Amino acid sequence: MAIRAVMFDFGGVISTSPFEAFARLETEYGLPPGFIRTVNATNPHDNAWARLERGELGVDAFGPEWATEARSLGHEVDGRLVLERLGGEIRPQMVAAIKTCRTIYKTACLTNNFASAESVVSEEVAAVYALFDAVLESRVLGVRKPDPRFYELACATVGVEPEESVFLDDLGVNLKPARALGMRTIKVTDPDQALAELERVLEHPIVIR
Repeated sequence: MAIRAVMFDFGGVISTSPFEAFARLETEYGLPPGFIRTVNATNPHDNAWARLERGELGVDAFGPEWATEARSLGHEVDGRLVLERLGGEIRPQMVAAIKTCRTIYKTACLTNNFASAESVVSEEVAAVYALFDAVLESRVLGVRKPDPRFYELACATVGVEPEESVFLDDLGVNLKPARALGMRTIKVTDPDQALAELERVLEHPIVIR
């Protein structure tokens, strides 16, 4: 079945990975490497991080709840410090690819995010959002990746079947249910390699070299 839609995760795909910032925080506070990801992966559907991204938990409540979860795993760290490190830099080659894709395919951004009274979407991020036919945000929908409903909503929103879609994400756990639904998936570790793979899937160039 021909591809009719290209869908992108935001953090770690369009922007640099927050895991790089997490690693710096771990070094600064003497935490074991990968500790923040370990906290977020423990009880992943109902922990503080999951509830924050579904809009069930506010930022103020998140800090101490996440700290409690971290403490149960052996270390003291305030969850608010983790949120402060989430911003990443936009990858220009990904923006260029989105601009090309949108002239041929339906496009969507599928992002797990959270609401904060203090945070406002930057002009740079807003400009990227404006490139898409649809932006699906976990905090708005009340459902988050990797819940299959998130991908079903994305496909329904842009009017395609899962088999007609390709989805780029930096986390295998988010790609697995998308692939089970029939979507083509690309794991983004190196952005240039991911875009080369996207070109192979679409069978035409999308990046000017």
